[in-house]
Amino acid sequence: MDDPAVASVQRFWQDLGLPGLIDVHTHFMPQRVLDKVWAFFDTVEPRWHITYREEEDERLATLRAFGVRAFTSMLYPHKPDMARWLNGWAADFAARTPDCLHTATFYPEPGVEEYVRAALEGGARVFKAHVQVGAYDPGDALLDPVWGMLAESGTPVVIHCGSGPHPGKYTGPEPVGRVLARHPRLRLIVAHMGLPEYADFLGLAERYGEVHLDTTMAFTDFTERQWPFPRSERGRLAAVGDRVLFGSDFPNIPYGYRHALDALTRVGQDEEWLRGVCYGNAARLFGI
Repeated sequence: MDDPAVASVQRFWQDLGLPGLIDVHTHFMPQRVLDKVWAFFDTVEPRWHITYREEEDERLATLRAFGVRAFTSMLYPHKPDMARWLNGWAADFAARTPDCLHTATFYPEPGVEEYVRAALEGGARVFKAHVQVGAYDPGDALLDPVWGMLAESGTPVVIHCGSGPHPGKYTGPEPVGRVLARHPRLRLIVAHMGLPEYADFLGLAERYGEVHLDTTMAFTDFTERQWPFPRSERGRLAAVGDRVLFGSDFPNIPYGYRHALDALTRVGQDEEWLRGVCYGNAARLFGI
């Protein structure tokens, strides 16, 4: 792919001496579901420009050309009787996409324990929970055995639980903090660094040794205009540096992929921190 944007992304990881990138927060889902997601973004004011609005094969080719060695298929239900179907699609996608980390999801509903166990037995390596879109309490009693199962298996869960871009009834650090108090070994990956409650989610990472943070959209011009990461908290990023993971939100980002990487260089950390965030930390977590 002879493209200056591709070459620019490649130079970023090559200059760090990395074999490529690992992106823990990318979205692949059934096209009719993705179309609805894109339609939602089209109604947002100011309009959210989706930079990589392409067919699935093109999106995969773009990530691979960038040098992304492993990525996820973040997908999530917003109502009952949806998660099991999404998990079936994701299993098929992972089977035909070997560089995708087999992703699954869940919702608080009867049967959730059964289909989460089936997903794990089928090879799921990461789960996505979206407290904001799903509008559910992560501490719902129906999910307690699920959290226990995931903690016992050591399976990471990327969870959107911060209150950005719009707060929900169960967003923020308190509901997920109650889950962690019950399941302290749970490997949660807090999406978007917990935007906008950055300091509180850093606190959870400091308290619980298996809590990670993903950088999805954090530190970018787009996010800094609305939900800036406090300069006073930047020093805390070094202490949890081995649990910060690069995520992009590809393809649903209103800027180029290279900008998401450049934004990481703004927070005053060294190249060793960048190497861990962009590759090493996720490689260790997922055994890549």
